[in-house]
Amino acid sequence: MKMKDTLNLGKTKFPMRGNLPKKEPERQKEWEENQVYEKRLSQNKDNKPFVLHDGPPYANGNIHIGHALNKITKDIIVRSKNMQGYYSPYVPGWDTHGLPIEQAVTNSGVDRKSMSTAEFRQICQDYASQQIDSQRQDFKRLGGQGDWEDPYITYTKKFEAQEIRVFGEMAKKGLIYRGNKPVYWSPSSESTLAEAEIEYKDVETPSIYAAFKAKDTKGKLPEDTEFIIWTTTPWTLPASEAIAVHPQIEYSLVAVNGHHYVVASELLESLAEKFQWTDYQVEDRVLGQDLELMKANHPFYDRELLLILGDHVTTESGTGLVHTAPGHGEDDYYVGVKYGLDVLSPVDDQGCFTEEAEGLEGIFYEEGNDLVIDKMTKNGTLLKVEYFVHSYPHDWRTKKPVIFRALPQWFCSVDKIREKTLDVINNEVTWWHPSGQHRIYNMIRDRGDWVISRQRVWGVPLPIFYGEDGTPIISEETIDHVAKLFEEHGSNIWFEKEAKDLLPECYENEHSPNGEFTKENDIMDVWFDSGSSWAGVLQTRDELSYPADMYLEGSDQYRGWFNSSLLTSVAVNDHAPYKEVVSQGFVNDGEGRKMSKSLGNTVSPNDVCDQRGADILRLWVASVDSRYDVRISDDILGQVAESYRKIRNTLRFTLGNLFDFDAKENYVAYEELDSIDQYILVLLNELVDHVIDYYNHYDFNSIYQEIINFLTQVMSSFYLDYSKDVTYILLADDPKRRNMQTVMYEVLKKMTILLTPIIPHTTEEIWSYMGEAEDYVQLADFPEVENYSNAEDLKAKWEKFFNFRNDVNHSLESARNEKVIGKSLEAKVIVYAKEDSRQFLESIGEDLKTYLIVSQLDVKDYQEADDQATDYEDYAITIVPAEGKVCERCRGVYPSVGSVEEAENLCQRCAEIVLNHFPEALVKEED
Repeated sequence: MKMKDTLNLGKTKFPMRGNLPKKEPERQKEWEENQVYEKRLSQNKDNKPFVLHDGPPYANGNIHIGHALNKITKDIIVRSKNMQGYYSPYVPGWDTHGLPIEQAVTNSGVDRKSMSTAEFRQICQDYASQQIDSQRQDFKRLGGQGDWEDPYITYTKKFEAQEIRVFGEMAKKGLIYRGNKPVYWSPSSESTLAEAEIEYKDVETPSIYAAFKAKDTKGKLPEDTEFIIWTTTPWTLPASEAIAVHPQIEYSLVAVNGHHYVVASELLESLAEKFQWTDYQVEDRVLGQDLELMKANHPFYDRELLLILGDHVTTESGTGLVHTAPGHGEDDYYVGVKYGLDVLSPVDDQGCFTEEAEGLEGIFYEEGNDLVIDKMTKNGTLLKVEYFVHSYPHDWRTKKPVIFRALPQWFCSVDKIREKTLDVINNEVTWWHPSGQHRIYNMIRDRGDWVISRQRVWGVPLPIFYGEDGTPIISEETIDHVAKLFEEHGSNIWFEKEAKDLLPECYENEHSPNGEFTKENDIMDVWFDSGSSWAGVLQTRDELSYPADMYLEGSDQYRGWFNSSLLTSVAVNDHAPYKEVVSQGFVNDGEGRKMSKSLGNTVSPNDVCDQRGADILRLWVASVDSRYDVRISDDILGQVAESYRKIRNTLRFTLGNLFDFDAKENYVAYEELDSIDQYILVLLNELVDHVIDYYNHYDFNSIYQEIINFLTQVMSSFYLDYSKDVTYILLADDPKRRNMQTVMYEVLKKMTILLTPIIPHTTEEIWSYMGEAEDYVQLADFPEVENYSNAEDLKAKWEKFFNFRNDVNHSLESARNEKVIGKSLEAKVIVYAKEDSRQFLESIGEDLKTYLIVSQLDVKDYQEADDQATDYEDYAITIVPAEGKVCERCRGVYPSVGSVEEAENLCQRCAEIVLNHFPEALVKEED
């Protein structure tokens, strides 16, 4: 028997290296085969529910790192809720309709013109289904649990039927209407866009100052008056119907160079400089209200322009007179309605001028800028052209500019539900992001009516019929019939059947005396699809509930899914579809730059899983404050992997020290533990309390920081370090050793459970070596917070010790640097303490040197300190080499080494242990 065999050296088969890329898929397969997710739900089935409703990602393309941040965060929340006893099912979903899939199918070589709409839609559905299958595997590889085999999909029959019913309820309340008003139109997509589908980019465009000659000044101004307008969209001048002025702004009649011009008085000086008017006279001043109903001539068409009043006119820029085209601007439209102006929009679906724009027919609208400028230069109405860079709306899919264009569309009236929605925002929902409530409140407050029609084919049809006289028919009877048709056949039936075949049997309507009907060909905005998921999912699946406890998505969804879900839910049910909303920032590269393929700075979650493992990616998610934009790179993941190694190796070391510990037989009650052991459990208990609170406040970054700190600072650097002198050296059943093993067991078990929502593959592996009652750690509940009555006294005592320990370590480091000692066990610490400090140190007793990991320690009176001692105010410390020899067994330096004749290389403690229990270890092998 060798001397090392007398030690209780830690041992475990739990490997040091995780080998996550290989092991994780195997573990996920095991979870699936053993229905671990289903067992956890069954365990909680009678408990309070917590439903996180999945915002559906779009079913097109590979998942990206933003998807990973989102899905992992959701999984952490759902797992943590289930492990707290909530009934928390997770139903993933996919958004499947809309332009991107139409484009992807067309780009794959499908000849859309050679087939029917229904055939093309079926190809779109097949494509979406393939994309879902691909993304589903990627999401599952991240370790996410849920009902992956029965997700919700927006193209399914039941979902589409529910969406139709939501539409019908809104129509019944008078919230759906048809209007010819300007909407965002994307020439590149040939479709209307919702506000949520708009992004802004800087562009350079011309702005012009032009003089429109007066036609009728009502005798208030000279007949040769010219009104100077300013516009940043010259191409809209063919649609000009009026000139808007503000009723309370003062305008000046200016005589200069043989002309009479009208401009806002406040802007006169700057305009004179701009136009190089060196000698001008102000002949009159009038308020805008005095100009109302005067008339001017269109600059290049034979058309009268009416002077009208509009509160949207300002003097922040321009001239204080605004060219007004009701067919190309929201403000223009509303003020035009007030004055009964025509809504002229002479631009077609492709963004080219129609015959109504005489002389510009067939020209793309952007080219119209130069042509309009040329026309006005030739006829003398143009005063000045400037080019400037400004933010301009673009189609978020094609990345090309959009225009405001008036055409008949279907709208949801936001105005009728605005006040109720704002009240819901303020009083019904918890917004976890600091600015979330403010953001969505302002969006709803300022939002115009929602255009819900789209000129596409891959989507849910608008369930609207038209009578012979063109009157729209949206009745409870027709809506209910269409919903039932969709529920049975799917929405493709709308494109397979004629209108009369889609109506209830023997249907009659006063607007079609001959029984002839037509149907709407537009589809609904895809935000209406996902925005009605509360009806299509939460209200139709038994395991879910409405309203959901939580919606969690990226911060862009304040204008998207959070917004559309809120509006539809309030419209139909007068309350929000969610109780809490969590939003996340975007994922940038390590330098804070937006990720793009062209920059080559993207990070693929699949690559991270293949190279490092999903648990590393999950730990990264926990390490960042995702309320704001976050960063990721190979270097950052390397740092996270290092933290993972610290967690894994600390828990591995702890597990190794429990190789002979049976929790049923060897567990020591808290009251019987030594003071230091109790203190560690007090710190652990505080950690449990904090971590559960962090989980419930979705503050995963604090969980990461606090657990790392506890494992490295409290356990590795102190408790586990000094424990070797106890757990290795003393006999297996020594009370001090069982005390420490009890603490280690508590730390290992609670840490493993608390870390499970974040790194479940790793904690499940640890659990498999622990022999606990639950087959899987996911089936265990979060630990309860204990109530230790002596906690505050222990903290006061041991925090004082740790301050002392820091000073000792400082002196040890200095002595090491000065070559006085090598390892700390080679040291003797002499403490010259004042009375209070001396009493405190003596109260700790003989174990003090063990806690400091030194071989010898003397406490003397403070007055005995010499100049060599380092003064720390309440005590001074000197480090000298320990006296004696190194013990072969415990490696301490003691005078007692060799004092026992039969064990000449052992200290007295080790000699007694070996002589009494392992005498064969002292038998020397013969040469």
